[in-house]
This record gives sequence, C-alpha cells and structure tokens, in this order.
Amino acid sequence: MAEPKVKDALHEKGVKRTMIGGQAVMEGVMMRGRHIYAMAVRKPDRSIELIKTAAAPLADKYPVLKWPVARGVVAFVDSLVTGMRVITQSAEIAGLEDAEEEPSAFEKKLQRIFGEKMDNILIYSVVAIAIVIAVGLFMLLPVWLGHFFAPLLGESTWALGIVEGLLRITIFLAYVYLVSLSKDIKRVYQYHGAEHKTINCFERQQELTIVNVRSHSRLHKRCGTSFLLIVMVMAMLVFMFVRTDVVILRLLSRIILVPVIAGLSYEVIKWAGRSDNVFVNVISYPGLCLQKITTAEPDDGMIETAITAMNAVLESEPES
Repeated sequence: MAEPKVKDALHEKGVKRTMIGGQAVMEGVMMRGRHIYAMAVRKPDRSIELIKTAAAPLADKYPVLKWPVARGVVAFVDSLVTGMRVITQSAEIAGLEDAEEEPSAFEKKLQRIFGEKMDNILIYSVVAIAIVIAVGLFMLLPVWLGHFFAPLLGESTWALGIVEGLLRITIFLAYVYLVSLSKDIKRVYQYHGAEHKTINCFERQQELTIVNVRSHSRLHKRCGTSFLLIVMVMAMLVFMFVRTDVVILRLLSRIILVPVIAGLSYEVIKWAGRSDNVFVNVISYPGLCLQKITTAEPDDGMIETAITAMNAVLESEPES
C-alpha cells in the first residue's frame, strides 16, 4: 500500500472530532474514552478477548487538576501508568508471557508484604524507573554533551540552549529509529497504525468496517509520537530562556522543569487536535512525518481488534 501523505492528515474538513484516544498493545489495541477504556487483544487461538475497565479521571475528584498545564502533567503520568498496565495484561492474554509460571522467591516475598497491592506497586515502580531513564537520556545527556560546545559559544547561554535542543531532538530521533528495527516492535507499530486508521474513520463519520478503516490514513495529529516530539521542541524553547553557564544548575533546571514542559506540550497537542489552520499544520507536520516510522500498515485482523476496542468504548460513551 502506498505511503500515507502527511497533507491528508493535516486537512480535516468535515471531521467530527472525538476525544477518544488509543494505544497499541501486545497483539492488540486499547481505546480510551473519558470514563472507560477498552482493550481488544488477539489470543493465540486467533479469537479476540475484550476487556472494559472504568477509568474515572483524577481531575473529577480534584478540580484543580483540570487547569491548563496541570492537566497535561496528570494526563502524561496517567497515560504511562495505564499504558504499562495494559501492555503487561495484553502480553499475558496474547500468550507472550507464561501466566502459569511459578513466582520467584523474591516475588513471593513481595506478595506476602504487599498482598493485592503488589501489582500496582510494581507498575508504579517500573513507570518511575522509565521516567528517570527518559529524563537522563533526553534531558540530562544533552546538557552534558552541550557542555563541550560551551567554549565555542562564549557567553551565549541562549545559543547553548539551542545546541542542547538540537542534540535532544537528534537523540530522540535516533532512539525512535533504533527501536523501530525490532521485529516485535514492528508488529506493535502495525497495531498503532490500526488504532489511528480506526479513529480517523470514526472522525470522518464512516461506518467502522474493515474496508472503510483500511482506506484511511495511519497518521493522526493527536498521536503520542507527535506529543513526544513537541516535548523536545518545547524543551528547547523553554531552556533558551533559562540561562546559566553553571552545569549543575543547568542539570537541576532540566529536571525541575520537566513537568512544566510536559504540561505545555499537552496543551499544544490538544489544541492541534481540535484545530485546522496553517499555524497548527506547521506545528503538526514534523510529528506526522515521524509517525511514518512509528506506525505501519496493519492487516485485516489488526484492524478488526482496533474496531472491537473502539466499538466497546462507543457502547458506553456514544457521545464521544
């Protein structure tokens, strides 16, 4: 099938926008509405297992978390936790993990200590470790590498911020490309493409059939890939104004401002997802280009799982 054109994903006339988002999981797709998420996973016997889970937004309990920027930080952390949970669960359903495997002595000890809370504790621990690694790789490493350019830039600390930003984007793009080389990840990218195609089909108010979904683009402006690229660019813009030539202070500022950058980036991607003008299209274009790497054309079975997950959300939230 021909490569999707970015311009087709940019121009959205006649689109019924939805807040439903999704995520590719192991051998399946998760679709998320406002108060529920549904995951459809292809089992080893080729049948589809569907799981629907209530997901009450934390902001419903604490209205302050609905404020701009703050809501982005909450959404980012929540997406990481939910994402880790559904990926782990989908791997078991798909038969990629042995659910009957005997727990190790360490796991049994943790089970005795934490009881039913152990799974949540492990998920939050993995997410915390992932965040630390990401901050180190994409925030702190560019500062260290940029330090070698400092003598060439003199007292232009704002220019050093640009150098750091370009290094950060380069590291991110290299990471995305290297990950894409994995055969297992390529299947996940196909399910990612199925997720986008299904959402695009629904937003264009067409019946969710395999034939209809297949005809749509696998690129979408609200994609998490685009969000991460915007984070990289937003970090460069913000750090241009955080000027200091003291390396320790630069490192600390990068850590402290991560939530602010994530929150601002969320507002940008949210705005881009509901707007269609030249400025928004310019902002969205690089992320859509990157999605040509992080998505791939799915087969009919993958599209079927995405449709199953989407229909499950729509049954509970028809107004989405």
